[in-house]
Amino acid sequence: MAQFDVHRNPASKQDNVPYVVVVQSSVFDDYRRRVVVPLALKSNYGPICNARFQPGFTVKGKPVVLLPLDIGSVPSDKLGEPVASLAAHGERIIAALDELITRAFD
Repeated sequence: MAQFDVHRNPASKQDNVPYVVVVQSSVFDDYRRRVVVPLALKSNYGPICNARFQPGFTVKGKPVVLLPLDIGSVPSDKLGEPVASLAAHGERIIAALDELITRAFD
Protein backbone atom coordinates (compact mmCIF):
# COMPACT_ATOMS: atom_id res chain seq x y z
CA MET A 1 0.00 0.00 0.00
CA ALA A 2 1.44 3.27 -1.09
CA GLN A 3 0.80 6.71 0.30
CA PHE A 4 -2.18 8.29 -1.51
CA ASP A 5 -3.58 4.94 -2.65
CA VAL A 6 -7.39 4.99 -2.68
CA HIS A 7 -9.30 2.01 -1.29
CA ARG A 8 -12.96 1.16 -0.94
CA ASN A 9 -14.21 2.25 2.46
CA PRO A 10 -14.11 -0.77 4.79
CA ALA A 11 -16.58 0.93 7.18
CA SER A 12 -20.35 0.77 7.09
CA LYS A 13 -20.83 4.32 5.67
CA GLN A 14 -20.02 3.27 2.12
CA ASP A 15 -23.01 4.96 0.49
CA ASN A 16 -21.91 8.50 1.37
CA VAL A 17 -18.21 7.78 1.84
CA PRO A 18 -17.25 5.17 -0.74
CA TYR A 19 -13.47 5.56 -0.47
CA VAL A 20 -10.58 6.30 1.84
CA VAL A 21 -7.12 7.55 0.90
CA VAL A 22 -3.98 6.37 2.68
CA VAL A 23 -2.01 9.34 4.00
CA GLN A 24 0.50 7.45 6.11
CA SER A 25 4.14 7.59 5.04
CA SER A 26 5.69 4.39 3.71
CA VAL A 27 8.20 4.68 6.58
CA PHE A 28 5.50 3.01 8.70
CA ASP A 29 4.62 0.19 6.30
CA ASP A 30 5.68 -2.42 8.86
CA TYR A 31 2.82 -1.40 11.14
CA ARG A 32 -0.44 -3.32 10.77
CA ARG A 33 -2.64 -0.21 10.55
CA ARG A 34 -2.92 2.57 7.99
CA VAL A 35 -3.87 6.19 8.61
CA VAL A 36 -6.61 7.12 6.15
CA VAL A 37 -8.83 10.08 5.33
CA PRO A 38 -12.37 9.49 4.02
CA LEU A 39 -13.39 10.60 0.54
CA ALA A 40 -17.09 11.51 0.54
CA LEU A 41 -19.34 11.94 -2.47
CA LYS A 42 -19.31 15.63 -3.37
CA SER A 43 -23.01 15.44 -4.28
CA ASN A 44 -23.82 14.91 -0.58
CA TYR A 45 -22.17 18.18 0.42
CA GLY A 46 -23.23 21.75 -0.04
CA PRO A 47 -20.74 24.37 -1.07
CA ILE A 48 -17.20 23.75 0.15
CA CYS A 49 -16.18 26.76 2.24
CA ASN A 50 -12.44 26.08 2.19
CA ALA A 51 -11.22 24.19 -0.88
CA ARG A 52 -7.69 24.04 0.51
CA PHE A 53 -9.00 22.18 3.57
CA GLN A 54 -11.48 19.99 1.67
CA PRO A 55 -10.08 19.52 -1.84
CA GLY A 56 -12.08 17.69 -4.43
CA PHE A 57 -10.97 14.81 -6.64
CA THR A 58 -12.48 12.34 -9.07
CA VAL A 59 -12.19 8.64 -8.23
CA LYS A 60 -13.54 6.07 -10.69
CA GLY A 61 -15.65 8.77 -12.31
CA LYS A 62 -17.16 9.97 -9.02
CA PRO A 63 -16.49 13.50 -7.71
CA VAL A 64 -15.37 13.17 -4.08
CA VAL A 65 -14.19 15.52 -1.37
CA LEU A 66 -11.53 14.92 1.29
CA LEU A 67 -12.76 14.91 4.92
CA PRO A 68 -9.65 15.70 7.01
CA LEU A 69 -11.62 16.03 10.26
CA ASP A 70 -12.58 12.35 9.95
CA ILE A 71 -8.99 11.08 9.75
CA GLY A 72 -8.47 7.69 11.38
CA SER A 73 -6.70 4.40 11.11
CA VAL A 74 -7.81 0.99 9.91
CA PRO A 75 -6.18 -2.44 9.91
CA SER A 76 -4.24 -2.75 6.67
CA ASP A 77 -5.76 -6.17 5.98
CA LYS A 78 -9.25 -4.57 5.85
CA LEU A 79 -8.39 -2.21 2.99
CA GLY A 80 -8.16 -4.66 0.12
CA GLU A 81 -6.60 -3.73 -3.20
CA PRO A 82 -6.27 -0.07 -4.21
CA VAL A 83 -8.85 1.15 -6.71
CA ALA A 84 -6.99 4.34 -7.67
CA SER A 85 -4.13 6.60 -6.67
CA LEU A 86 -4.15 10.28 -5.78
CA ALA A 87 -0.33 10.49 -5.79
CA ALA A 88 -0.50 13.20 -8.47
CA HIS A 89 -2.50 15.26 -5.94
CA GLY A 90 -0.35 14.44 -2.91
CA GLU A 91 0.63 18.06 -2.32
CA ARG A 92 -3.04 19.07 -2.10
CA ILE A 93 -3.78 16.29 0.39
CA ILE A 94 -0.78 17.22 2.54
CA ALA A 95 -1.81 20.90 2.36
CA ALA A 96 -5.26 19.96 3.68
CA LEU A 97 -3.72 18.03 6.57
CA ASP A 98 -1.36 20.93 7.22
CA GLU A 99 -4.38 23.24 7.31
CA LEU A 100 -5.94 20.96 9.94
CA ILE A 101 -2.90 20.53 12.13
CA THR A 102 -0.70 23.59 11.67
CA ARG A 103 -2.45 26.51 10.04
CA ALA A 104 -5.66 26.25 12.02
CA PHE A 105 -4.07 28.45 14.66
CA ASP A 106 -2.58 31.12 12.36
